[in-house]
Amino acid sequence: MKINKKLLWIYILSSAVYFTQGIEGLPGLSFFFYLKEKLHLDASFIMYLGSISTLAWLIKPIWGYLCDNHLTKKKWIIISLLGSILISFYFGLISYLPIFMILILSMLGNWNAAIRDVAVDGIMCVEGKEVNECGKIQAIQWTSITIAGIIVGLIGGYIADHYTYKVGYLCLIPIYLIILGIVLRYRTTVSKNRTSESLLKNITSYKELFTDKKFLYICLFIFLYNFNPSFGTPLMFIERDVFKWSGTFMGILGAIISSISILGAIIYFKIGQKINIQKCLMYSVFIGALTTLCYLYFTPVSAVVYGIIFSIVGMFIFLNVMSWMAKSTISGKEATSFALLCSVNNISGTLSVLSGAYLYPKIGLQSLIIISAFTSFSCLMFIKKVGFNEKKQKC
Repeated sequence: MKINKKLLWIYILSSAVYFTQGIEGLPGLSFFFYLKEKLHLDASFIMYLGSISTLAWLIKPIWGYLCDNHLTKKKWIIISLLGSILISFYFGLISYLPIFMILILSMLGNWNAAIRDVAVDGIMCVEGKEVNECGKIQAIQWTSITIAGIIVGLIGGYIADHYTYKVGYLCLIPIYLIILGIVLRYRTTVSKNRTSESLLKNITSYKELFTDKKFLYICLFIFLYNFNPSFGTPLMFIERDVFKWSGTFMGILGAIISSISILGAIIYFKIGQKINIQKCLMYSVFIGALTTLCYLYFTPVSAVVYGIIFSIVGMFIFLNVMSWMAKSTISGKEATSFALLCSVNNISGTLSVLSGAYLYPKIGLQSLIIISAFTSFSCLMFIKKVGFNEKKQKC
């Protein structure tokens, strides 16, 4: 089927911005090694540090309001890319970084990534809903971020074993410049932001986000659906200290898992518009609990098997949730309402990490896994209150 030029450029812009979000993990493994083996931070502290640094993702409605009403979404993407370039220079060139500076720079980096994400998602929601292509656009977005993850796995692991995180940050700079060139060529067709209303009247108009009962039920469902105490960082400690995995091996494994997860995105791209969202989400709760319990048996072989198998299913389920969220946005406030839904999702994820960091030293890994497996069942009590069966929720 021939793709019109307008839709093609949405695909290009979305994939470019999401590729950026994925490739920013390039220094991630080497930075984890720096925190663990140079600064000698324990798993709980690293989890706390990571949670605090991602606060910008928890207030995405603010960025959504800015994107909907001030400047243009394209300009916000450009501003965020320039900010990311400056931060990468700082991380790459400064020799000593105390914890508080790491935290500040990480928060600023997350601010750039979050506002870039909100801006491109706003374009996706507005123009994607017009042609009923939200699901396909998101499949392309997450395929792009996964391809970036493959690159991160292959190169990031090598950097972790042979260099420092500084090399990873400096490698990001030419990539940012290339993405910046792509963004500059994009010509938006989204209507201009509203600027004629008074600030108070404009802000007041957003009360719909917090008074619409169905929308609030959707927020509550998303929060409970995603909340389960995290244990990912302790597993990384086991991989490093018990399995004796090198950074290169961990990176290659991550690249393989990312490559295979693309199959989930391809499947969703093909059949996403035909599936029953409600049934898919109900099944995914039980599948999520089962896959979590699998980590009670964690060996070098099982770790590889879990990563490969769960990545395909996980990508399909994730895209189903994201497409439904895009379809649930409020007309005229797409960037803000989608950002609010994503913030709820991110808040749930952050609290999952914080609760995991708190519980891990108190109850141990196995008990934490069991608790994590069953917490998300609480979302099922709200599954009939969010209007899955309405035609407009079909993706």
